[in-house]
Amino acid sequence: MLNSEEKTVRDLMWASFEQNADQPAVGFVGDKLTTYRELRQRVENLAFHLTRQGYQKGDRVAILGPNSPDWAVVYLTLLSIGVVAVPVLPDFHADEVSHIFKHSGIRGLFASQRQLKRLGVEIIESVPEIYSLEDFSTLQDKTQPEEKESWIPYEPQGALNPYTIPLTSEDLATLIYTSGTTGFSKGVMLDNGNLVTNVNQCFGIQPLGKGEVFLSILPLSHTYENTVGFLLPLTYGASIHYLDKAPTAAVLVPALKKVRPTFMLSVPLVIEKIYKSQIKGKVQGSKVLKSLYRLPAFRKLFHRLAGKRLYTTFGGRLKFFGIGGAKLDPSTDRFLKEAKFPYAIGYGLTETSPLLAGANPSQVRYQSTGVPVQGVELRINEPDQQTGIGEIWAKGRNVMKGYFREPEITAQVLTPDGWFRTGDLGLIDRTGFVYIKGRLKNVIVGASGENIYPEEIESVINRFNFVMESVVVQQKGRLVALVHLNMEELEKQFQHLKEDARQQVEKKIEELKSELQSFVNSKVNKFSKIQGVVLFQEPFEKTPTKKIKRFLYQK
Repeated sequence: MLNSEEKTVRDLMWASFEQNADQPAVGFVGDKLTTYRELRQRVENLAFHLTRQGYQKGDRVAILGPNSPDWAVVYLTLLSIGVVAVPVLPDFHADEVSHIFKHSGIRGLFASQRQLKRLGVEIIESVPEIYSLEDFSTLQDKTQPEEKESWIPYEPQGALNPYTIPLTSEDLATLIYTSGTTGFSKGVMLDNGNLVTNVNQCFGIQPLGKGEVFLSILPLSHTYENTVGFLLPLTYGASIHYLDKAPTAAVLVPALKKVRPTFMLSVPLVIEKIYKSQIKGKVQGSKVLKSLYRLPAFRKLFHRLAGKRLYTTFGGRLKFFGIGGAKLDPSTDRFLKEAKFPYAIGYGLTETSPLLAGANPSQVRYQSTGVPVQGVELRINEPDQQTGIGEIWAKGRNVMKGYFREPEITAQVLTPDGWFRTGDLGLIDRTGFVYIKGRLKNVIVGASGENIYPEEIESVINRFNFVMESVVVQQKGRLVALVHLNMEELEKQFQHLKEDARQQVEKKIEELKSELQSFVNSKVNKFSKIQGVVLFQEPFEKTPTKKIKRFLYQK
């Protein structure tokens, strides 16, 4: 492992370019992959082009578009010449993108044609220099970006040895804007040392090397995929395959068959959908299965058989399926564990590059996010005397420099002695395993001053038949569960009522709500019991990183 105090991302990449020159590096699913030697050549060519155009260390350039080999080339080029990369989530609203461009003060933008069309001329004209993310051509006429004549073609004119530009681990590498659930996002400043440290920390949890195959389904503009699914594999000679379309089931299943990945990263939503539709859905659709499923021995056998099929669906050689970004539903967690699926849950934030705690599949514990990675200290600040739950504080070289142009907000989260206040609630057991309980800002204070953790109640709600997702809120002093149901499964269950009066269907729905409330209240503390259930026909609105926008439902 490298000494992260003395290394930059450029050092990681150039060492890998030398050691893995003929190994496949990046490409689209089904295409021939670019080798490490070819990737280096493309980076050096683009570096020559940008420096000739006057780009200097410290300039900021945004990247806006879907995952692709070209995205990888641009990002590595920027970091190799000391230009700060500003990756932007493609799902961000145009107003949010405009805010990021202005706040970060970008000099240039690499964007896909689709994204430019979405942004519109006004936002495009606010950016000094624009390049195509598809072919690196330069936009000459910003009023007509859709016209071919508006672009000056890019032709490699030479190669730059980026080591002519001095860089240190303290130099800013990237500005990543977090997709907050309220207000505009903040720019997290990560320097080279932050990223290199976290790459090494990830390797310490799950080693990898030449021949490993990654299938990328999360956006590269998110720090989770950027560090763990991009910089980590490229540092150690693995290959990365990108999808050319959104990862729907129709796209993902054939891709898994072609690529047969050994490593994948995901957010809980992806695997939860698979569990609820393919596993839980089958149980609900059969009275016999439903009855047998209540027997632990049968359930474990059923899960093991289903796990073998799932493993085959994922290509049959998966070693590590990393889950992060949000809390994993307990029933899905139990299924994966009993199925012996090679999964692991990690914990981290954009502000920590991102990983703070993790495990490999052999170390997984139910509902735990693993242990602190090497070089990270975690502590629970002011833990509750009874539960041990409190705010998680973190310290380590992977903690951000601060929020860009936001010194007051930075001071609120970084203590003078170097601790980062994560805003997450959790506990650490005697063996060092971390358990996340929710967000500090989401805590509901009960009538007698009790701390109520809505995420804990939601994890119980989500175990109930037909529930897809839920949000617990306080309305006029009452705890209310807002619930989105699997309407497709419900329609199958109520098929025999379609010929009957509408009142019969409504009666069944009310019975279901009552059953749900009783189920939840039998499994939570007295002060956490819900006093009402409200059904939602549509999924809850989410951030680009698939977290529910709670503030929209707390009225």
